[in-house]
Amino acid sequence: MSKKIISVFTAFALMLTLCSFVISYPSAAKRQENKIARKIVYNKKKHNIALSWPAFGSSGNYVITRGGSRLASDFVPVGSTSKLTFTDNKPNADKYENYYKITRNAITIILSLENQIFGDHMYFYDRKHEKAETARNDINSQFSTIGLSGPNGEWTTKRQAYYFKANVDDQTYDSGGSGSASSAEANSIELGFYSHIGGLGKVPSAVKLGSVFTRPHLSGGANATCTFWRSMENVAVMRDFAWTVSQSTSARRMLIESTSKYISDIGDTNFWGSGGFIADTHYTSSRPNWGGQQQWYTRNAIFPSGSGAMGGSYNMVWQGCVNPPKADDANSPIPVTPMIREKPFLFIDNDGEYKVFVPAWQKDRAGVSWSSAGMGEGKIQDLLTGWYIAKDGDTDIEINTALKAGKNIFFTPGHYALNAPVQVNRKDAILLGAGIASVTLEPTEKNTWGCIYADDKDGIIIAGLLMDSFNSTTYQIRIGDEGANADHAANPILLTDITCRVGGVQSKNIQIQASMQINSNNVVGDHFWLWRADHGSQRGGDLRWVRDRCKNGLIVTGDDVTLYGLFAEHYQEYEVLWLGERGRTYFFQNEPPYDAPNQASWSSQGGRVDGYAAFKVANTVKEHHSIGMGSYAVITGTDGKVNKKNGFEIPNSPNVKFEKMIITRFAGPGNIQNVINSIGGSTATGVKRVALYNNGTGIQPYDEKFDLPDRESYPAYINMDK
Repeated sequence: MSKKIISVFTAFALMLTLCSFVISYPSAAKRQENKIARKIVYNKKKHNIALSWPAFGSSGNYVITRGGSRLASDFVPVGSTSKLTFTDNKPNADKYENYYKITRNAITIILSLENQIFGDHMYFYDRKHEKAETARNDINSQFSTIGLSGPNGEWTTKRQAYYFKANVDDQTYDSGGSGSASSAEANSIELGFYSHIGGLGKVPSAVKLGSVFTRPHLSGGANATCTFWRSMENVAVMRDFAWTVSQSTSARRMLIESTSKYISDIGDTNFWGSGGFIADTHYTSSRPNWGGQQQWYTRNAIFPSGSGAMGGSYNMVWQGCVNPPKADDANSPIPVTPMIREKPFLFIDNDGEYKVFVPAWQKDRAGVSWSSAGMGEGKIQDLLTGWYIAKDGDTDIEINTALKAGKNIFFTPGHYALNAPVQVNRKDAILLGAGIASVTLEPTEKNTWGCIYADDKDGIIIAGLLMDSFNSTTYQIRIGDEGANADHAANPILLTDITCRVGGVQSKNIQIQASMQINSNNVVGDHFWLWRADHGSQRGGDLRWVRDRCKNGLIVTGDDVTLYGLFAEHYQEYEVLWLGERGRTYFFQNEPPYDAPNQASWSSQGGRVDGYAAFKVANTVKEHHSIGMGSYAVITGTDGKVNKKNGFEIPNSPNVKFEKMIITRFAGPGNIQNVINSIGGSTATGVKRVALYNNGTGIQPYDEKFDLPDRESYPAYINMDK
């Protein structure tokens, strides 16, 4: 490609005054003006495509060439004009396989239907028109140039998703290579912060990638404890899948044909990570190794035969898996997943149109939800007719208006500043982000209530969204109002790949009461990371304790709530507070707040108990069951004398039980003094485990009255029943 040609993704950063294709828009009116100025229209009856664009360059005709994809190997001439419009009467048969370069005076812009529909931060690859290495080179060039590969990438506002169209004629996206995914010889795709890879086929084998690596930036690549905010789904990996990650990362609906490891092998020290999530995935040839991971949650995966260990140090939960490791202190195989609905995903159907597949609810499942020939149980929704496609710059008014009109919301990668919460107030409504970290809902100064309020309605799905707060809010996300009491057993509410973040970026003081509150009954949560940031772009220590304030990560008041893969860290009071009946949690990971300055500022139960338990089941609860629970001390308190009495607290009741609990200390002088209810031993003398606590001999916590958010916490117009 000529050096004079500048792609749409770089040209407009240099020529904002010349055209209207910009990264974010100052107003809805300005966006509409821009849409009119740069437009592509497909006429199905005539099978032609009309183009229009804003003036750029100083003289001469606009030269139009066409390729089958953004990075197609060949662009062919289709016309030349002095006007700002052009009609292609013989486009390629598939309307989405028409990308037009319009060139004048060594400046080139690109127009396509896909860019017009999905915006600037979704990148599409098509092996039919591109070389095998094209996608890899494009993704890796962004990884290395836009700040996603280093520590500064943790706090960027950039979001991107990479979508691969199905292979044709046995082609793959593998450009060849050998060895570990972390080696240069492997020719791996490297996926950075706030990035998502998705396959657009019906089944994972429809999109075959070569090798994938997530490169840590700490300790020379040996430390993955801050490798956050990235995701993959619905693809096959042919050679090596080195998913070197920690929290807020998900790999779903994957076919792994070969893998050598699950953690980095670079660096000159022992490598380690701090947990992650994988689900609905089939390993066909080799059993992976989670060596170096402190903990991990794996759900509904199929492994080659065997039951030998696959790594992991403290808390490894294998739920609904085929051929999991044997049970031992660190490993907890659970035969089935009692109630699950997989995350919806974008794909291209047989008619060539973009659709969303919404999987069905399944009970007591082992193994994956799909087969080599079939998508699995579920329903297909047409994206263009049934959904509102939100883009960077859209407001809460536009999003809420679309929801009220009966549309579901597909959030393209972006940074959404809201003046009021997104209000999900109808049955079966879906909010779907393009990747777990590709959408940030960030309240502005005018929004003091939160990011998402969902009403107490059947079948709501909220998936793949990161909630940020740059100012004080009551909640970040709330499910059901304070009086919620409906029975959703026949059609539960699903929350999947949800991240809530308090602090890390903003410099001003904020106060949030709870990152998430679940008031509705029959809610299923499938992978949360609720995080009051322990580090960030601003100074920490005592300053963080008073600047980034949030009492609770999760409050559950609803009954029959089931959570799979719960990560909650660093909140200032009970990090998980459970008041509903018949709750279940499968896997829990926690670190207490690092930054409590002294014991007086961090004591619970009327000041009678040091610190706050990581997971607290209220004394009023009669029935509860959780398994695979870990809390790890990094308590650095300013005076060096801050401790926590209990990792976990539950009532001494016949039908309340916790299984497979662990506590240990990673750093700092402070200790967790007991595993649960004053028994189990202190981290001062190493790792402590309790296999089962059920109506035990430990000391039941004091009775408490909990200070919960209420209707006075937010304005009257936030009425979810309307």
